[in-house]
Amino acid sequence: MGTVVDHPAPTAPTELPAALRRLYLSRFAFAAVWAALLFARADTLGPLSGTLLVLYPLFDAACAVADLRSTRAADGAATRLWVNIGLSVLTGVALAVALAAGIPAVLRVWGVWAVTAGITQLAVGVARRRMGGQGPMIVSGAISTLAGVSFFLQAGKDGATLSHLAGYAFLGGVFFLVSALRLKSAGRIG
Repeated sequence: MGTVVDHPAPTAPTELPAALRRLYLSRFAFAAVWAALLFARADTLGPLSGTLLVLYPLFDAACAVADLRSTRAADGAATRLWVNIGLSVLTGVALAVALAAGIPAVLRVWGVWAVTAGITQLAVGVARRRMGGQGPMIVSGAISTLAGVSFFLQAGKDGATLSHLAGYAFLGGVFFLVSALRLKSAGRIG
């Protein structure tokens, strides 16, 4: 006799915007604090900046897991979110290794991640466009892709710092804030 597994019913579509709104607001708050802390240490790779660099993509992965759990990916974004989780965890590991090689190596790893995460964010935004509030996510994904190329190119320049990563994270947080404010309320879905 087989085991019966009771799976909770997917979150109702009307609950998706509320769950995403909370998640997006927390992402904004994290990005703002993270950016301020990193900006203060942008010229050197020390224990604080190194921890912050590894923490950011791992937080991104945790947010994607929270997104999957709270929305049960009822909006068709599950595959894209799993890709994001994998990329973000791999990036956290790659950044931990890159820290020993210096700021240029960190910028290269971050650049590759920003490109791939941007493409993934753009795809998730497109999949969710009917619920509203996803225009900022689509734009943010496109900007992330372009910024990633920029970070990779900056790595080859003398005097490269981490300050652009702080600006990138803060701007990404602002896009999450705007998207949270633009999501349709639960009563207006349809």
